[in-house]
Amino acid sequence: MLNHPSSFEHETLFTPEQVLENRGRVAIFIDGSNLFYAALQLGIEIDYTKLLCRLTAGSRLLRSFFYTGVDRTNEKQQGFLLWMRRNGYRVISKDLVQLPDGSKKANLDVEIAVDMMALVGAYDTAVLVSGDGDLAYAVDAASYRGVRVEVVSLRSMTSDSLINVSDRYIDLDTIKDDIKKTPRSHPYTYRPLSSIGFPDDEDHHPEMG
Repeated sequence: MLNHPSSFEHETLFTPEQVLENRGRVAIFIDGSNLFYAALQLGIEIDYTKLLCRLTAGSRLLRSFFYTGVDRTNEKQQGFLLWMRRNGYRVISKDLVQLPDGSKKANLDVEIAVDMMALVGAYDTAVLVSGDGDLAYAVDAASYRGVRVEVVSLRSMTSDSLINVSDRYIDLDTIKDDIKKTPRSHPYTYRPLSSIGFPDDEDHHPEMG
């Protein structure tokens, strides 16, 4: 006697949770500027140790890359990047370029895309922390090479084209409590320098914000 189709499916198919848990080896690619502005929108400060644990989620981590523009005269920023390098992150930096309107910016989309493609075969799941639609082509190309791509970003700052080519999308708003710093007894004061600023509190590791 044949099993009823519904019971057969129930016995053989994995649940969505089981499928998502099977991530294999994970590589994390963080667009520092994009994450910084997302955190501002959420009104939180990122705890980068918590972030690394949350994004890895118990899987085997190949490497976690952090891409950022730098002002080499900013000692607090240099201290922050040194802390990052010593606490599980591979920092890829580029000098900020002054734009005609006086602002400073560094675009690291090419570096993210190149690293994502160069490491295909060394990892099974890419976790891209960015909402930049310019990265959609690289994500699509990586997926055709057999990589599973998770995109993590704030929904209001995330391109639909990037979500459409990802295998899983996570809104930062849904995990903010898992990755934010715990409340302090006194508020942080921000002093933006160029496009990146740091809090006055030096009792804890420096933070982008």
